[in-house]
This record gives sequence, structure tokens and C-alpha cells, in this order.
Amino acid sequence: MTESLLLVAGGLVLLAIGGELLVRGAVGMAARLGISPLLAGLTIVGFGTSTPELATSVQAALAGSPGIAIGNVVGSNIANILFILGLSAIILPLSVNPASFTRDSIALGGSALLCTVAVLTGTIGLAAGLVLLASLVGYVWWAYKSESASHDAEAVRHEHEAEDRPVPPNTGPLVLGGMILAGLVAAIFGAGWLVDGAVVIAGAAGISESVIGLTVVAVGTSLPELIACIVAVIRKHEDVALGNVVGSNIYNVLGILGITSLIKPIAVPAEIARFDIWVMLGVTALLLVQLRSGWRLSRIEGVLLVALYAGYTLFLATR
Repeated sequence: MTESLLLVAGGLVLLAIGGELLVRGAVGMAARLGISPLLAGLTIVGFGTSTPELATSVQAALAGSPGIAIGNVVGSNIANILFILGLSAIILPLSVNPASFTRDSIALGGSALLCTVAVLTGTIGLAAGLVLLASLVGYVWWAYKSESASHDAEAVRHEHEAEDRPVPPNTGPLVLGGMILAGLVAAIFGAGWLVDGAVVIAGAAGISESVIGLTVVAVGTSLPELIACIVAVIRKHEDVALGNVVGSNIYNVLGILGITSLIKPIAVPAEIARFDIWVMLGVTALLLVQLRSGWRLSRIEGVLLVALYAGYTLFLATR
């Protein structure tokens, strides 16, 4: 049991370090190659912060642990909204630009609905994976074309996302490439350790792999989002904090679940289809309602979100 706990702890550390190294190296390389901060923030940062979820879900699916593979995605989206965004709002109330949030609110709500439909089919396979990935490509194309044409507040937000992960300006391509490679290796090994340890802990504690995936694994793989949001609110980039969570949830469903199901079909655990997917859909709807009521997420609303997450995790621990 002690060895398994160490595997989980070590895996979480490697995932956090790997995700950050990958994003910083990729953003730095993009700057050297002349890729715009807008495109880097929209794609590299979005994909990079979701690397821990991707590595973990793929390895869990290949290891025959669908509860961890799907629980990781569903649980991460719940934790991102209730815990990470709630904590960010407690530190600094988050303002929303109505014009810039319209597109992402549609994408966030749509991706949650797609995830619900996919989960309710019982098995997420090739067809569902292709639909999810095609939707992600369509979203990225839509976002980039609209933002590059008008350079609106949302474009500035994506640029801030890239700027919040700076590297020294004299860092050479070889070092940046090494950071990217090291980040990938750390994420892969960290995910392997995390999955192996989580499976053993679930068996020893007599709880399902789904619960472990929805809690320990989900929160652990969301560490890059937590770090990014805390950094953003400290720098008073509240638009970046909100964008990190919204973008991560979109990427988790459309990208992570899509890629994982293409690599190996995932049989959906009955408990996730029966309860947790509806929690994810519900908290997504709650966030959209909160943001549209005054276009601001206040400290009180942040406290409410964190309290809801505490209640949800307590329920999981006792079910």
C-alpha cells in the first residue's frame, strides 16, 4: 500500500512538472518559429495543460481501467469548475466580457452535451472519437478565425495565456526542444505511475476505480490548470483564469476523450453513466448561468462552488 501511495504521489509530481515543461517549451518554440501568441495560446497552451489528462486516460484505457480513463475526464471537468474556478473567484472575483464569452459558452455547453451522449451509449469507440475530434478541430478553427479577424478581448486573453508561461528570450531551440521532450517523458511516466498506484489503492480500499478516477486522479491531472489559474489571478488576469478552465473542459472532452477512444474503445462504468456525468452536465450549466447573471463570478459564488465540490467528494467517499 505504501508503495502504491508513493507511485501516486510521484506520478502526480511528474505530471505537474511534465505539463509545465511541455507548455513552456512549446510556447518558447512557437515564438522562435514566429507563431503568433494568439495561436500559441489557443492551441499549445490548451493542449499542453491537458497533457496529464491525455497521458493518464490513454494509459488507463490500455491497462483495462475504463473507470479511471473516463472518470479522469469527467472528474477533471467537475473539479475545474467547482474547485479550481471557485478557488480562483475567492482570491479574485472574475469578470466576463459578454461579447468574447458567447462562442466559448456555446462550445463549453456543446462539448458537455456531446460527452453526455457519448457516455450514455455505453461504449465510447471509433465513431464517437471521430465526432469529438472533428468538433475540436472545428472549435479551434472557429476561434482562431474570429479572433484573428477582430483581435477582440478573447484574442488578448489567449495571448495572455502564452505570456503567463515565459521562457528567457535567449533560450535556444535545442534547450526548448529538450524541455518539450522532457515534458512528454515526464507526463508518460507520471501517468503510468499514477494509474498503477491508483488501481492498487482502489482494490485495497475496496472502492471502485471510477471513484479513484473521479477524485484523486482527476484532481491530480488538473494541477496544471490549478497552477495556471492561481498565477493568472495573482497577475490580475482574471480572463485567463476563466479561459483556462473553460478551454481545459472543452479540450478534455473533445480532445482527451476523443483521442483515447480512437486508441482503444472505452466501456463506460454504469456508476458514471448513472450519476457523475449528470453532475458534470449540471455544474457546467450552473457555471453558464452564474457567468451570464451579471457577467461576473463573485467571491460568494466562488465559495458556493467550492462547497459543492466538497459535498460531491464526500458523497463519492461514502457511496
